[in-house]
Amino acid sequence: MVNALVPQKICLPKAQRARRAAQYVRMSTDYQQYSIENQLAVIAAYAQRLELEIVRTYRDDAKSGLHIRNRKGLLDLIDDVQCGRADFGSILVFDVSRWGRFQDVDESAYYEFLCKRNGVRVEYCAELFKNDGTFVSSIAKNLKRGMAAEWSRERSEKVYAGACHVARLGFRLGGRPGIGLRRELIDASGRSRGIMQNGERKFLQTDRVMLRPGPPEEVELVRSIFRQFVVDQRGETKIARRLNDAGIKCPTGRPWSQGVIRYMLANENYIGNLLYDRHTCRLREYNKPNPPEQWIRNVGAFESVINPELFAKARAIISTRKSTKGLSNEEMLKRLRILLKKKGRLSRDIISDAPGVPSPGLYQFRFGSLRNAYRLIGYESRWNCEYIETRNDRHAKIQDHALRLATALAALGEDIKFDQVHQTLQVRALAVSLRIARSSHDGNEKHSETWTVERGQHLPPGLIVGIRLDRSNRTVRDYFLIPASKLVVRLRFTEIGAKRFGLRWFNSFDRVIQAIKRRLEGRVVT
Repeated sequence: MVNALVPQKICLPKAQRARRAAQYVRMSTDYQQYSIENQLAVIAAYAQRLELEIVRTYRDDAKSGLHIRNRKGLLDLIDDVQCGRADFGSILVFDVSRWGRFQDVDESAYYEFLCKRNGVRVEYCAELFKNDGTFVSSIAKNLKRGMAAEWSRERSEKVYAGACHVARLGFRLGGRPGIGLRRELIDASGRSRGIMQNGERKFLQTDRVMLRPGPPEEVELVRSIFRQFVVDQRGETKIARRLNDAGIKCPTGRPWSQGVIRYMLANENYIGNLLYDRHTCRLREYNKPNPPEQWIRNVGAFESVINPELFAKARAIISTRKSTKGLSNEEMLKRLRILLKKKGRLSRDIISDAPGVPSPGLYQFRFGSLRNAYRLIGYESRWNCEYIETRNDRHAKIQDHALRLATALAALGEDIKFDQVHQTLQVRALAVSLRIARSSHDGNEKHSETWTVERGQHLPPGLIVGIRLDRSNRTVRDYFLIPASKLVVRLRFTEIGAKRFGLRWFNSFDRVIQAIKRRLEGRVVT
């Protein structure tokens, strides 16, 4: 989520404001009949007839009207109205459906009410009724809202029925296939148009997609993974580690992992079966799993990659793990003790690979954490689990410091945007990313304390504010600034070794704020 801090209000004479209007336009796709241009033309004619001046335009291109999330145009409009930045007295919309096809008609009414409460009317230019708050107008408007929502529901049912029919015919619906499989494009007469590459989509609605075995080397790789799991009795983690150690690249471009291997072992596509409707996500609601009896399963829809008997054995091994979900806490701890006696140590990977032992996730759910489960059986891991236990505290520190920095810069009239996901503040053209420098020490007083800063998935060019913690990893020790270009993957340093990285240290966050202010004024701080 991105929060904009623009603390200002616009005050105009009431008569002047009443003659000014904003327009809101939206379309879901480029192919619908109400294009942006058509809406703008109708709104312009309506404004001319009422002698209104259109002073601002809010638009959402290719955005569904089912929800307000991701509709930046409407969100900005409501935010401007509520924060007093609206220098207009009316909002002109083509019709009720452009305002939204919310499945709860009260949601549509709520957003209109927010505007009305702040002295801004919403006018629907192409509707036959006038939105004047009368009894007849209210009934007509609510009917239109219900009709707009029902149109989406009916269309969703038709699309779903069509997709199920296509799946029953043996055609593939969806994107990237599994490793060792490829998508083949088939035209309306059943002739092949060739193999589709990753990212490619079919252009004609009459074309269909079928799955086919991939390159021989990928097919052999898939078969090798199944043999290792069933015949050699290697767990998913061990298989993934062997593949990575051997330098065998995963076709997805990412390192092999337990999750990738487990997905492959459970994928019925490898025995030629096509599955559809395992999860439901209609009308942009949350994705929810469907029971197996509701799935659409087309058996033998295309050539198999794995022998069905080998696949069945792999499924049986996985099923024995799933059968542990109903175990009592005492039985779960008993199996953990047996596993510890057998292996001599415990870890997430060892627990995941062990047959008949619940998953690490289930232990975390039942006992709060793996570390708590270890304590209950008298086992102390040699690994430091403090990183996990202090995660929420570190996240709170990032949020607190970001708020302090944003407040200080906003007081100077700066427009601040905070990306909470990537922990980055955007100030003009400068990106300021906040990162925690976490302490680690092996307990040997002869060894130096080490701090680690992780880069994260997204790090824009700019500055990094490092928040260095003490040995407890709960209290802030001091701060440093470093150019983002110097942090490639992670930064690990000791007290003495920090000098070679060119870190600029600060004993208080107020000094960090002053340094960033000087950077915005054009004076170098790092």
